[in-house]
Amino acid sequence: MRRPLTHTKPNPMSKIQELIEKSTKNYREGSIVKGHILEKRPNEFLVDIGYKSEGIIPAIEFDDPSEVEVGDEIEVLLERLENDDGMVVLSKQKAAQRQNWEKIVRVYQEGGIIRGRVRAVVKGGLSVNIGVEAFLPASQVDIIPPKDLNQFVGNTYDFKIVKISEERKNVVLSRRELIEQERAERRQQFLNTVKVGDKVKGIIKNITEFGAFIDLNGIDGLIHVTDISWSRINHPAEVLSIGQEVEVVVLDINREKERVSLGLKQGQPNPWENIAERYPIGSRVKGKVTSLMPYGAFVQIEEGVEGLIHVSELSWTKRIARPSDVLQLGQEVEAMVLGINKDELKISLGIRQLEPNPWDEIEQRYVIGKQVRGKVRNMTAYGAFIELEEGIDGMIHVSDLSWTRKINHPSEMLKKGDEIEAVVLDIDKANQRISLGIKQLEEDPWKTIEQRFKIGDLVTGKVTKITNFGAFVALPGDIDGLVHISQISEEHVARVKDVLKVGQQVEARVIKVDRVDRRIGLSIKAANYSEEQLRRESEALDMLRPGEDMVGLEQAFLAAQEEYRPGENRKN
Repeated sequence: MRRPLTHTKPNPMSKIQELIEKSTKNYREGSIVKGHILEKRPNEFLVDIGYKSEGIIPAIEFDDPSEVEVGDEIEVLLERLENDDGMVVLSKQKAAQRQNWEKIVRVYQEGGIIRGRVRAVVKGGLSVNIGVEAFLPASQVDIIPPKDLNQFVGNTYDFKIVKISEERKNVVLSRRELIEQERAERRQQFLNTVKVGDKVKGIIKNITEFGAFIDLNGIDGLIHVTDISWSRINHPAEVLSIGQEVEVVVLDINREKERVSLGLKQGQPNPWENIAERYPIGSRVKGKVTSLMPYGAFVQIEEGVEGLIHVSELSWTKRIARPSDVLQLGQEVEAMVLGINKDELKISLGIRQLEPNPWDEIEQRYVIGKQVRGKVRNMTAYGAFIELEEGIDGMIHVSDLSWTRKINHPSEMLKKGDEIEAVVLDIDKANQRISLGIKQLEEDPWKTIEQRFKIGDLVTGKVTKITNFGAFVALPGDIDGLVHISQISEEHVARVKDVLKVGQQVEARVIKVDRVDRRIGLSIKAANYSEEQLRRESEALDMLRPGEDMVGLEQAFLAAQEEYRPGENRKN
């Protein structure tokens, strides 16, 4: 460095001190100064205020950081001349707050409106920049508090200042009050001008099960679900959606309660006019399946006109549990008109009526007394259903399974899927029922029972069932006899199962044969009796009555009927 051509040597320390004093004389902490943007960084800006060091301002303090350019002049609050890093501490936001506070107080006192930009979602609401940081509670954002506050971030709105704290410099805003005030003015104007029959436009704001609420630019109207469409709908959401614009007809106005009833379908031609003339009963129609319910299928035969095919009207013979088993949504079908109710907007349709009813000729195909063949399709407590052909079942009652055995459940003789033969016993065409019997395939053995079993005969058989009153024994010819508990042993028997077991081979005397009631009484203890002893035992049994210590055979057979219920487990 070249030295100055002077003989006076300057004092370096004095020069530096002079420069420092000159540079700091206008910079006081707490003052508002002007600065320039030196550098843009991802989340902050470097600012020069003409001081010996620069300052950093976070990007969040700017309304729109993307619009800030290097060289832009801004006003900032000088908070500190130097921090631990030797940099000045600046705030653009606090400078604006100080400058704008008096304006905000004046607007609040005059009840005016102030404009601001939503900065961020904070606890309980939104942070808004109106020149100072202000708070907008979630309940004051809109008439209906929004579920997602993020949709408002970055947008600019008008607000009303509802509260100010001078000490804390807090400001509370409301956007809702302005909206309500504006809506009230529009609502009054609407009620003063609209009349029944007018067509108006509105936006769907809410949907419930019973209808849809429409915002008519300041006043809400209701479209009841029955006034949405001429077609059948289960829920308004099937044809309407929130935010959708619709044109509706004013059906009723209650100016005192500020209620408006609206109709959407009334703005369209009524397709149910002259419906009976267009679709006479017995005529054939084509349509598209629009809904499948457990009880039937709805078919649209024209726009706004649907008919119901009940599940029972789908087939003459097929067992259809649900319409969805044979139909699909959107399927084109042909049906016959069975009935029309114009007042209730209902049309009954049938598909099976397009074909002949096979039950009309059932008596020619299944003659009473004829032997038929079929498969066991299902069993119940009272009998078995036999599929004779697709959709045509016959039923074998449990009492028609065997002449001789006491059958409590058809599963004792049959199992599902068995191919069997049976005899047609009866046909009930009106109720579409065919009665079948298996035992009728053979001659009734009870007609000659007295020739096969006589009182005093010694017989052998296996115990098939045990009850609390005795045991059933299978005899030759598939006939059951009953050994009453009193006829098991000379000694007192408290419980049958203590003496006899199912499958056990026993020897017994026939002591009673009743062809009319189809009953055979046996006695194990009488196996070695003389004829005189047998006679006395038989007479003693006939004289017994309920309530005595022992139950006679008559009562035992009755007890057997009461104890064994079809379908219940046996008691061994």
